[in-house]
Amino acid sequence: MAEKTWQLRQEDRLVGTLTLEGTDMFWSDCRFEPGSGWEDLRLLFSASHDAWERGDEEAALAADEAIHAAGLLLVPEGGGDSIADFLIRIDGDTARFRC
Repeated sequence: MAEKTWQLRQEDRLVGTLTLEGTDMFWSDCRFEPGSGWEDLRLLFSASHDAWERGDEEAALAADEAIHAAGLLLVPEGGGDSIADFLIRIDGDTARFRC
């Protein structure tokens, strides 16, 4: 069975590649490999992660809204419909998302 992967894209830029490693309830847990567009968004994901870690829900939700407003798409490799409405977390070489 082939690995299930998605390209995380912002318009024509590759932000990174997510490779499914498992699922946890509603979340898809993935390995994350950054692409050429990652550095422009890295600080948004760091802000979200840090806010959730310190329990600052207001800051975490604001960071998540900024990530959503960045216009990201999950594009399945090998074909299929792109996903535009999702919640995503990236920390180092791990990512998780839910639709």
